[in-house]
Amino acid sequence: MARAVTRIDFPTSPAGRVLPFPEVASVAMNPTHALPIACAAGPSADVLVVGGGVIGLACALELARAGRQVRVLEMHGLGSGSSHGNCGTITPSHSEPLAMPGVIAKGLRWALQADAPLYIHPRFDLTLWGWLWRFARRCNDRHARPATQAKAALLQASRTMLEAFVAEHALDCEFETRGLLYAYTDPRQRDADLHDLRLLREVGVHAEPWDAGRMQVEEPSLRDDIIGGLYFPNDASLRPDRYVAELARLARAAGVELIEDCAVLGFCRERERVVGVDTARGLQRGRDVLLAAGAWSPLLSRQIGFELPIQPGKGYSITFDAQRKPPRHPLVLRERSVCVTAWGSGFRLGSTMEFSGYDASLNRVRLDALVRGAGQYLREPPSGAPREEWYGWRPMTYDDLPILGRAPGCDNLWLATGHGMLGVSMSLATGRLLADLMCGREALLDPAPYSALRF
Repeated sequence: MARAVTRIDFPTSPAGRVLPFPEVASVAMNPTHALPIACAAGPSADVLVVGGGVIGLACALELARAGRQVRVLEMHGLGSGSSHGNCGTITPSHSEPLAMPGVIAKGLRWALQADAPLYIHPRFDLTLWGWLWRFARRCNDRHARPATQAKAALLQASRTMLEAFVAEHALDCEFETRGLLYAYTDPRQRDADLHDLRLLREVGVHAEPWDAGRMQVEEPSLRDDIIGGLYFPNDASLRPDRYVAELARLARAAGVELIEDCAVLGFCRERERVVGVDTARGLQRGRDVLLAAGAWSPLLSRQIGFELPIQPGKGYSITFDAQRKPPRHPLVLRERSVCVTAWGSGFRLGSTMEFSGYDASLNRVRLDALVRGAGQYLREPPSGAPREEWYGWRPMTYDDLPILGRAPGCDNLWLATGHGMLGVSMSLATGRLLADLMCGREALLDPAPYSALRF
C-alpha cells in the first residue's frame, strides 16, 4: 500500500547530481509536494542510521557491538559535515552551557559585528528569533547549574572512554593528552573566567591558573604580552577527520554497512512507526531508525511530523601545513574565541559562531578574523598558503544539551543530535547511551536530561 511522504529538495548541479558538501553554493531545503512511495519494497536492515558523521558512526559501532545489524545512510561522504573541520579538542572544560549569565550583553555587542566571535546575519526568521528568545531565558544560574551537570556527565564519560578506546584499537588519529590552555590578554576576562570556575569545580572539572611567567615557560609560542592563562589538564585533542575514518574502519569490521552519497528524501510513516526511508538510492526499511544527521536533523524531523529546536550554527576553520614552532598545547585565545590545534600533520585555527541559516558561502571576513586573532597571541602566526579553508554547521539547541533517546510519538525512531560544538567530545558516550536505550540495557547515564520530551 502506498503512503504519501513529503520530499526534501537538495541543491543539485546543472547535471542533476546532488552536490557534495561544501561545494554547495546555496541551501534551501524546504518541503515541496507529497509523492507516493511503495513502502513494501526496498532492502531491509535491523537499524538504519541516518547520518554518517562522528555521532552516527559512534552509535552504529556500539549498536553493532551489541549484536544489531546496522546500515548507515550518509548524504555525502562519511564525516564530511561538522565532523571534518573542527579543532578536535576533547573538552570536559566546556561543561558550562553557552547560555550563561552575562552572555546576552556580550552577544548584543557582537551580534551585528561581521568579524566578531558571534555573528547573527540580519534577516526575518521567526524560527531563529524564537530560538534566541528561548536561549536568552536560560541565561541564569537556575538553568546553568543542571545544564552544566548534564553536559559534564556526558563529556567526562566520553573523555574516559576515548583514551581507553584509542589504546585498545590503536587508532591512528593523533590523540594527545596535553590538556587545554586558555590564553588571556585582558585581566578582566581572566578574572571573570576564574569566578565562573565554581560550576566546573562542582562537577569535578579542575583548572590551574597560570601567571604570565609560567605561561612563557610552559607555552613559549605565546607573545610576551599574554597576562596569564587557565590550564585544564584533563582535556585532550585529536585529528577529527582521522578519528572519523578510524570509527568507519571499526564499524565496517564490526559488520556495519556504510552507504555514502545516499541523501534521505523523505519518510514513510504508518501510525507511530517509520516504516520506510526514501533515499537517492531507493527505499530503505529498518526495524529501528536513528536520526543522527547533525544540523540537518530538524529539516528531516519536520518530514516525520515533529520539530526539533535546533539551529545551524556555522563555524569556520583554516588548516595549514605543520608549523616550524607550533604550540605545545591546544589553545583557546580567549578574547578572540579562536581555537588553535597543532598536530604532527598540520596546524588549525577554528571556532566562531554564525547564525545565517544554511547559507553555504565561505565568509572571507570571518576566516580573516581567525588569522588576525592568532597574530595577536602567537609569536609566529601560521605562515604559508592554507591547505584548507572550511565551514560547517553545528546543530545548536537553545539549552546547549544534545537530544538523545526515543523520538516523541514514534515507537521506532531514535534521536542522537543537537551536540552543538561538542560532537567529537561527546561521541563515544553518546554511542554507548543510545545503544543501551535501543537494546534495553542499563543506561550508561541517566538519559532524562537529554530527552526530546524536555522541550
